[in-house]
Amino acid sequence: MRNILEKIDWVIFGTSAFLLTASAVALSSISWDLCLKQLIFIGIGVLIFVVMAFIDVRPFVGNKMPIVILYTITLLLLILVLFIGVEIHGNKSWIDLGFTRLQPSELSKVSLIAMLALFFSKRHVGIKRMDVILKSLFYFAIPALFIIMEPDLGTVLILFSIWFGFLVFSGLPFRHILVSFAIFGAVGLGAWNFVLKDYQKDRIVAVFNPEKDPLGINYNVIQSKNAIGSGGFLGKGYKQGEIVQLGFLPSASTDFIFSALVEEWGLLGGLAVIAAYTVLVFRIAYIGMRASGNFYKFICLGTAIFMVFQFIVNIGSEIGFLPVVGVVFPLLSYGGSNILATSILLSLVNNVSTKKYNG
Repeated sequence: MRNILEKIDWVIFGTSAFLLTASAVALSSISWDLCLKQLIFIGIGVLIFVVMAFIDVRPFVGNKMPIVILYTITLLLLILVLFIGVEIHGNKSWIDLGFTRLQPSELSKVSLIAMLALFFSKRHVGIKRMDVILKSLFYFAIPALFIIMEPDLGTVLILFSIWFGFLVFSGLPFRHILVSFAIFGAVGLGAWNFVLKDYQKDRIVAVFNPEKDPLGINYNVIQSKNAIGSGGFLGKGYKQGEIVQLGFLPSASTDFIFSALVEEWGLLGGLAVIAAYTVLVFRIAYIGMRASGNFYKFICLGTAIFMVFQFIVNIGSEIGFLPVVGVVFPLLSYGGSNILATSILLSLVNNVSTKKYNG
């Protein structure tokens, strides 16, 4: 029994379990059907976590071939979704498997973190060389190109944050950081003129003009802020949130799950979720700093960056500080693909924590 307990990092498991429980409670208030589907994926995610706790993953991650295969499969799925994908809210991001839908862009976060961890674990000392930077850019740019064609701007931003975070923490000189921002500023300008659709541009402009079109482009954010503000400190209670229950808050189960939770469970419930999430991220960062192998350090780094930026973008969009770009709250929002992708990453971090890898 003691041997079993030692294979689990209980801070990771406990904080994740709290967030998943909060997700199930919030979703059950919105829709029992969504809650039951989420519980199935939560069960699969827990199973992945527990099974991987008893597996030594070093033969897989120590060999670049499994990572290259995962990255290649992800690219093939991203190409496939452009042809046979299911379109929801203007995004063609899902493959219909009959019994459920698969979102390959969520898998791309796992494969990019693994690929960049492998790459930078061997080349981070040469980060000042332009060929190293450009090669790492290639690993980000290929999946990002297919994802922006869906179009899914939110996931592209998360992938960019993962790649850029790897560069910064690998010791990229400050002048190179400034050059990188200038380059991506130019790329962003090009995307604004030739890639982004009108509704995506409207969402960005709406951040700077929150009173514009309150029944149109700003409707979601206004209702989100109303839900948060009306919850008070203790909330209105389970199934008592009028904005959520009467359907005034679109995407309450996904993009605006935090607002839905705060309306019914108040500021206290929201702070509890944020506290658990913060402890989880700091634990991941702590494990990464203590890991002795570069690959495992970068796996933890990539996971922490992914979770921090998804949190920032999701919360920022719910309170109107950032554009609504379809980024969900990890472990809280409804979505099987996101639950599974996050479970895989946390499982790898748990392995690093409990097995004391040094290779």
